[in-house]
Amino acid sequence: MTKKVKFRSLLIGGLFTLLFVALVGRLYWVQVVQGAGLLLEAQDKWAKEEILRPVRGMIVDRNDKVLAEETPAFTVALNPVIISDNRLEQDVVKGLAEILNPPNEPNTAVLEEKIRTLLNKKRENGTLFAEVELRNEGWMIETEVAEKVKKWVDELKKRRNIKANFIYLRKEQKRFYPGGKLASHILGYMNKEAKPLTGLESRFDSFLKGSPGILNYEKDPTGVELPDAKVNYQPAVDGSTVKLTIDKNIQFYVESALDKVNTKYNPKSLTAIAVDPKTMEILGMASTPNFNPNRYWENENQSDFINNTIASQYEPGSTFKIVTLAATVEENLFNPNEMYQSGSIQVYDRRLHDHNIVGWGQISYLDGLKRSSNVAFVKLGEKLGADKLKQYIDKFGFGVKTGIDLPGEIPGIVSMKFPPDFATATYGQGKLTTTAIQQTSAYAAIANGGKLMVPHIIKEIIDPKTKEVIKSYPPEVIREVVSERTAKQVSEYLEQVVSDQAIGTGKTAYIDGYRVAGKTGTANKVSPGGKGYAEGKWVVSFIGYAPVEDPKILVAIIADEPELGGDYHRGSEVAPPAFKEIVSQTLRYMGVPSSTQQMKATDKETNMSMPDLTGNTVEQAKNVMNKFGITVESIGKGSKIITQFPAVGTDISSMQRIYVVIQEGNDLPIPDFTGKSLRDAMEVCAFIKVKCQSTGEGYVASQALNTEADVRQLVFELKPYSEMMNASTTDTPSTTAKPADKAADKTTKPSTTKTTEAPKTSESSNKKNDPPAR
Repeated sequence: MTKKVKFRSLLIGGLFTLLFVALVGRLYWVQVVQGAGLLLEAQDKWAKEEILRPVRGMIVDRNDKVLAEETPAFTVALNPVIISDNRLEQDVVKGLAEILNPPNEPNTAVLEEKIRTLLNKKRENGTLFAEVELRNEGWMIETEVAEKVKKWVDELKKRRNIKANFIYLRKEQKRFYPGGKLASHILGYMNKEAKPLTGLESRFDSFLKGSPGILNYEKDPTGVELPDAKVNYQPAVDGSTVKLTIDKNIQFYVESALDKVNTKYNPKSLTAIAVDPKTMEILGMASTPNFNPNRYWENENQSDFINNTIASQYEPGSTFKIVTLAATVEENLFNPNEMYQSGSIQVYDRRLHDHNIVGWGQISYLDGLKRSSNVAFVKLGEKLGADKLKQYIDKFGFGVKTGIDLPGEIPGIVSMKFPPDFATATYGQGKLTTTAIQQTSAYAAIANGGKLMVPHIIKEIIDPKTKEVIKSYPPEVIREVVSERTAKQVSEYLEQVVSDQAIGTGKTAYIDGYRVAGKTGTANKVSPGGKGYAEGKWVVSFIGYAPVEDPKILVAIIADEPELGGDYHRGSEVAPPAFKEIVSQTLRYMGVPSSTQQMKATDKETNMSMPDLTGNTVEQAKNVMNKFGITVESIGKGSKIITQFPAVGTDISSMQRIYVVIQEGNDLPIPDFTGKSLRDAMEVCAFIKVKCQSTGEGYVASQALNTEADVRQLVFELKPYSEMMNASTTDTPSTTAKPADKAADKTTKPSTTKTTEAPKTSESSNKKNDPPAR
């Protein structure tokens, strides 16, 4: 019995010993041998890492008006399991299709089938997916569309008595372009994968995208952060703000004028560039067909995304005559009064003609310029010589890229070898192609006194938090192409092309009260395949600037194959009037006085420095300013002046109106702006810290005050002055004063541009019997 007890004790003790050894061994294996690896696995399970997405930088115009920004967006995700269990498939398919169907597709059948297929998609094991995203129609949708989806889901859940969520709206960020099609080729666009495509979005992506941040911390199985856990936080760096040289108002003027040309003449494409010729800052740039970067997928033709201002080349025609003219003036070879025989001229085996085949008989070279005579410029080219002509073509920057800060620029072609090539180059046809931006730069070199400059569309790169300038793009001179004396003389000759209402080809660009210089161009297009010229296909253009004595704005307009009824002589009906509309609006907007205004100012105005009126009563201020014929208007209720506009020391004149605030606080009464230009009204709004918007064009006809979230916003309805005067003659007589002759700002959205085919690159080969170009 004792032996049995001992045996059992030994057996049990042995087993416990073996168990203990095994346990210790396991602990050693786990803690020592596998410890490091298991710790890493545990840390992976504890650790939570979040990628912090930076905010992409804004793109703004020169006045800080937003052209591109980040905005909330939502992606629609579906739960096929819950939808199937609750037999909601038909309701979901019909309801979502009605809300999300593209506006250009009235039939919802295609989208309904797509949603139904998505809901029935299964894994390899035959089960439904727990969640699927509806792309592209339900991806990155706007807030207003997401609200419609949410409202519909709530109604469906209530109607079917369902509590479980079966449709989710994931909040995200997407790129938004407030102007729609406005400046679309400049901006480019971001696709739904947040990849920048074309334009400045692509070119300046390194500045705009910013840097993502990281947040690391440790959590328990329920996702709660562990106490005393190590946290690693690296904040995201938001993208920089890209400030353009573009002025949103001038951009609108440009696109509105092109819309009218599209409607009337239906060209294949239109191109326009507006610049400050003294700095070569781009103030407006447009190309049609264009697109809406918010809905880029609606444009099926990829050529719609081409920025023709920099990426399309063409034979310029007579606008290129500025090179020959400037060269011969610089070399003292141009005598405006010298006579020549117009009509045609033989150059080796080719006879070159004026657009008027029979010519105008013996005329002067200045009349030849006004009439855009090809023969005159061939003869000037002969005086200059082939080598000199080529030198000036190179000096003006043709055949190379301008260096504009936009992607996709091409250099054009300069490839003259034989005498006829040089002869046709004098008037912009033959083995010579240019881009719109090259032509613009060449004319700016004459307008600014002889300096070829690099065109810029970027003004500054700005840190969004500190507002410090990271990088700036100042005016950049490449070289002097002609002397200031020559540039002035050429401007005066080009002015006569516009001002001579009898024979000037640019007479339809004439603007009353302003000196305008410019040149028309009408060039026959090359046939497909590059052999000869196409019958009845023309590129018409006009490039000019104003005022001649101190150019503020230069505009180039090019129309590809406008419908002219087979008569290319009608080319002057297309581009010059559009130029006139853009320039006249811009000069008024800039506050550049016409000659009539200058004469009135000379007779009536007294220039002075704005005195300090603060602390005075309104009556005292009026007594001071009445001596100079200046009107003082008070804002608010009080006894003494607190602030004033304009500020102390500002140069003012007797034509100006002074505003003074006599009330403390921000809740100031709103003055009556009826009859004032939008520019004047906006200045006063900024002074009294009231936001303002406008509809229409012209002068303030009526105003309405909206208050939302304690923010006061004034909405102006603008009308042309002529309409206001007509209304005043039919309605009760009013005491509204005639508005000052200043430009009205214009912030309404441009109309949709008709989508057509973009122009194709053209290059001429050896062509005989060249058609006339104007």
